[in-house]
Amino acid sequence: MLSAASAHTFLWEISSGLVPNGASVRTFGRLSSYDLAESQATLTAQHDLAQHLIFVGTKLVEPCCAKLGSVYMVIGELEQVDGVSSVLQARVLTCVDGIDLPLLERAVLEQRKYLDSRGGPASTQSEMSH
Repeated sequence: MLSAASAHTFLWEISSGLVPNGASVRTFGRLSSYDLAESQATLTAQHDLAQHLIFVGTKLVEPCCAKLGSVYMVIGELEQVDGVSSVLQARVLTCVDGIDLPLLERAVLEQRKYLDSRGGPASTQSEMSH
C-alpha cells in the first residue's frame, strides 16, 4: 500500500515536534553532515533567530552524491527512533542548489492559505506555520 501524499512542511515545524510520527512530509534544508556508514544525514534551516535540524535516514536513496552546504529537498516519512528522536526516512533526496529559499517559503505559505480557504488538506499545515 502506498503512503499518503506528502505535504510541504518546514524543517522547523518538524524539529519542533509539530509533525506526528508516521507523517509523510516534504521539506528542505542545507546538508550539514552525511555519514555513509550510518546512512544518515543532517539537514539544517534558519528560522527567525534559531537554527533547526532534522536527521535524515538515507538507506533508501543510496548511493547518493552528498554535497555538504548544498540545499536538498527531501520527501519521506517521519519515524521515531529509540523512543527519543525523530528521523525522516527519505524516499527522495534531491539537490536543489540555486533555488530561492525565501520565495519557496512564501510559495508554500500561499499554497497553504489557498488550500485552507478551500477546506483542503492544508488546514492542519497552516496552523503549524506560525
